[in-house]
Amino acid sequence: MEKFCERYGDKIQGVLSVYDRVIIQGTLPGACHAKGMTSLLYADKRRIFDYPAYAKWLRDQVRKNVHEIARTNNLEIEHINKRNVRKDALVQKVLRQRGEAPGLVHILSAMESCSSYKPWYNKRTHKAYLKPDTGQCLHYYIYFIDEELGLTYVRVPTWCPFRLQIYFNGHNWLAGVLRRGGIDYELLDNAFVKIANYQCAQGDADLFNAKMLHQRLDRFAETYCPVFKQFGVNYHWSVMQVEYATDVVFKRQSDLQPIYEQLTRTAIHTVKPQQIATFLGKKLDPRFEGEMGNRFHTRIEGTCIKHHMGKVSIKMYDKYHLVLRIETTVNDLSFFKHYREVEHRDGTSELKWAPMKKGIYSLSCLQGIVRAANHRYLDFLASLDDPSIGIHKLEKITRKVVRKGRTLKGFHFLVQEDQSIFQALLAGEFNIAGFRSSMLRRKLSGKSSSQISRILKRLRVHGLIKKVGKTYKYYLTSFGREVIAMALKLKEMVVIPQLAAGG
Repeated sequence: MEKFCERYGDKIQGVLSVYDRVIIQGTLPGACHAKGMTSLLYADKRRIFDYPAYAKWLRDQVRKNVHEIARTNNLEIEHINKRNVRKDALVQKVLRQRGEAPGLVHILSAMESCSSYKPWYNKRTHKAYLKPDTGQCLHYYIYFIDEELGLTYVRVPTWCPFRLQIYFNGHNWLAGVLRRGGIDYELLDNAFVKIANYQCAQGDADLFNAKMLHQRLDRFAETYCPVFKQFGVNYHWSVMQVEYATDVVFKRQSDLQPIYEQLTRTAIHTVKPQQIATFLGKKLDPRFEGEMGNRFHTRIEGTCIKHHMGKVSIKMYDKYHLVLRIETTVNDLSFFKHYREVEHRDGTSELKWAPMKKGIYSLSCLQGIVRAANHRYLDFLASLDDPSIGIHKLEKITRKVVRKGRTLKGFHFLVQEDQSIFQALLAGEFNIAGFRSSMLRRKLSGKSSSQISRILKRLRVHGLIKKVGKTYKYYLTSFGREVIAMALKLKEMVVIPQLAAGG
């Protein structure tokens, strides 16, 4: 990130990293699964086969509450009975008329699929209980402008177990923080195109408060789905999907356009699965069974390139030809690991590296992880995109070096043996945790121990790798990453395409 900003510093207005789209799911402990709901019915002394009538009574309570909210706010509930209707477009139409003042904005309703339960009698055990089922029920989308979170919606199903879905945007939340702090800004849709003080804005963004969020979510549930009190428990809030965006805001549209076009071409040709894993702070394990790949598509607003690894993706696109956005989307927080306290079943606990919990209090820890992913991605593209690498550093990498009477030859970009070395050094696991000579030997099959030692000596003498003191571990230097990336770019984007075009 620093390298990119240094190169284009005279064209960049500022940089901001903040949560973008956040979707929270609320579940009721016990009632959220069939076995638990069965226990609640027995505890309430209700018959299992009376459950459908009980669920209908609960449904009527939800409907009554939402209609009362609409009546109190002089709103008509708009029912959507067609597919492919953009709810956001309907809400934006209302917002243009009512303005951005806090309060209820609009209520939409639609028939959508939902989880449910059905009574069941086991003839073998002679016991009655609930089984999981699926169906359709009426859902209400209640849109409002919250004083803290900005434009928010709560999706309320009318059928038990009443899983809530709550959406807000981190840019809207930060806009409120800046407004209350007296910092001028200009927000278009979900992108800041101007901020008076980017440093203060970043400081505010880093202080995202999960406790504040928890309090707001509890208030939303009590207002829009008070029927949950029938179960005697409070909602548990977990992160369903979250996006974290790093925006590089340019001064003029004409400055960003040529840079963005070059970056997208570079990413399409050079980003491979091992690089995607490295961006996300992972080692590419051969046992990984999820999907990985790149996707380039054209949107209404422009183009977007997306790289995905399982339930996490990282993408790059431009907003209004003025903002270069790098965005990491996480659909499962447990994809990442961090150092935390782990509680065991026997009551003991220990601090260790473990998968991240899916609760909303993990959002504070997640910020640093996904911001680092965004920065690694842009650093990688910036090193490939720098034309000066192949000019003023070419002599340093290719010349012979004499050390203690021994001549160590330079590296050449188009020699197959050197290309194999470069390719091995860019392995995802090497970039994260460094490497030893035995690890490099496995990548370069057919090389003896003495040959690997000489290769390591050449790499160190030419400044491509460095050795960690008092260990046998090596890391790529920043110069090494630049040179190797340039060598692979030369082959993938220039030599091979040119030869192919020539027939």
